[in-house]
Amino acid sequence: MKNKIIDLFCGAGGLSKGFEEAGYSVEFAIDMWDDAVKTYNHNHNNNTAKCIDINNIADEELLKLHGKIAGVIGGPPCQGFSTVGTRNVEDPRNQLYLQYYRVVEKIRPEFFVIENVKGLLTLAKGAFKEDILERFSKLGYTVTYKLLNASDYGVPQNRQRVFFVGLKNKKFEFPKSFDYKVSTSEAISDLPSLEDFKNYSKNYKTGAISDYAKQMRGNSDILFNHEPTRHTEQTKEIISMIPDGGNISDLPKEYWNVRKYNKAFQRMNSKLPSNTIDTGHRNYFHYKENRVPSVRESARIQSFPDSYEFLGSKTSQYKQVGNAVPPLLAKAVALKIRETLED
Repeated sequence: MKNKIIDLFCGAGGLSKGFEEAGYSVEFAIDMWDDAVKTYNHNHNNNTAKCIDINNIADEELLKLHGKIAGVIGGPPCQGFSTVGTRNVEDPRNQLYLQYYRVVEKIRPEFFVIENVKGLLTLAKGAFKEDILERFSKLGYTVTYKLLNASDYGVPQNRQRVFFVGLKNKKFEFPKSFDYKVSTSEAISDLPSLEDFKNYSKNYKTGAISDYAKQMRGNSDILFNHEPTRHTEQTKEIISMIPDGGNISDLPKEYWNVRKYNKAFQRMNSKLPSNTIDTGHRNYFHYKENRVPSVRESARIQSFPDSYEFLGSKTSQYKQVGNAVPPLLAKAVALKIRETLED
């Protein structure tokens, strides 16, 4: 099997991680965010990620890869597709999406994958979606798309993302949903408590209590990125009044203006998959402890194995985790692509 792929806008490497677990090998990856590239290379072999501008990759370099690359993957930003005004795809703000297209056009891989937020389907009244279908179809790809929820593929998180998959001469069918869901307690309850940080240890609290926890631990014997966030006593007191799975509406009315929007002060529901892990983590709390989740807990909920260490400041680590594609979701898509191509 031809198994070399390229990851554009790779971030910390969640999409690459899933494809690697499905048997693919990353030839190179690029991103403009230095912290994310350092994390990527720290967790992948051979320093395949580079902090470079996609605009600076010459056509001549791409043409050298023609016929040698199985797939191009990534999530190009598309800020130029505003919900009002012009639908002009050639808008300069869409240059990163058009650069992604240029890479596929020059290399002509067996497949490509574009991942993005669900709003992209309706952005500019569907102009972006239609452009992908038309633009890549003209290159000879059969393009299919679907809105996927990560919780349907073994990820303990309700996270909806749209995937476009293009294959040469074959129609892609997305993988079927798994017949189980992973809850937040199954995902993180084996990790050490951060309530009493003075006695905190980087060793695991208990034996792995779920299949998911065992999967995430792998051969790890030490925890990375599992430190608490300091909250004021007032914040901790407010959090303590919210039950498992509750939110701001469970608080007395005098607290409703502390953070003025309806998704403030939410607790995880221990019996259900988590809400979407974002890049801030200031309004979403541990189902039991009176604090926001640690970077490690967020990474668990994103399905990064415990051996995957995030570098940079804690703020940067949260952002890297929140921006990533869940590796287990990426793996499910990658395995289906491989199966389709080998059929």
